[in-house]
Amino acid sequence: MVLKKLFGGLEEEAEEDSWLEVSTIEESRTGRLGVKVDTLNEFSDTERILKALRDGNIVFLKIKNLREKDLGELKRAVEKLKKSVLANNGDIAGIEQDWLILTPEFASIQRD
Repeated sequence: MVLKKLFGGLEEEAEEDSWLEVSTIEESRTGRLGVKVDTLNEFSDTERILKALRDGNIVFLKIKNLREKDLGELKRAVEKLKKSVLANNGDIAGIEQDWLILTPEFASIQRD
């Protein structure tokens, strides 16, 4: 009776002591959240890293090897990653000197 009144069925008053039990549906995730740990050794690795990100993974990226090898190439690689991540509404942050964290759109990095 209450539902019919809400949706335009009956015009009569509902009894004060009547109630309707509603079961709740719990939303469950069908997939798993992927966290990938990867290493940036050269500029060409950016494509593999971006693919992992597009697949919905959070990526922890070790940049120490490339930083020690070629700082200019590291800057180019990080700039490419940054532009791609931000264009897809993701997030990117440096962790100390040796690591980056990249997230897809559904995750964000909490900064203090």
